Amino acid sequence: MFRKIRRVKNEIPLEEAKDLLRNNKRGALAVQGDQGYPYCIPINFYYDEADNRIYFHSAKKGHKIDSIKANDKVSFTSWDDGYREEGDWAYHVSSCVVFGRAWLVTDLDLAKDKIRRFALKYYPTAEEVDQEIDRSFMAVQMVAIDIEHISGKRVHEK
Repeated sequence: MFRKIRRVKNEIPLEEAKDLLRNNKRGALAVQGDQGYPYCIPINFYYDEADNRIYFHSAKKGHKIDSIKANDKVSFTSWDDGYREEGDWAYHVSSCVVFGRAWLVTDLDLAKDKIRRFALKYYPTAEEVDQEIDRSFMAVQMVAIDIEHISGKRVHEK
């Protein structure tokens, strides 16, 4: 159902692609936006490998939420900072692409658990996480992506 990577020699193992999801802090979410136009936006995210899901937060209203309600099929990509070999100007960069179905998390206990795990990835202390959740949790919409396919590749950008 999902396409194979065209340049097979650039493909990275699934476990390396999952490492990008585990370790990266940012990615780009693509949805089908208004009038069929793609809408792609940068987001922070949390990958829950046990659930096989990506979680992120959003405002409760807006283009992203409207798009997900209209069509739950999404794509998400994340990439590393890359590295350069001695004497080379071009970077070697690894990236992964996820296809899945997004849904709004309505169970408050689940949402609170996932927002806490998400925030622990970004905030310096658990105390700050708890303070932020107490302050703004009810204004946040948690969104989950049920992952259907992950692929990854490494390219030399020259």
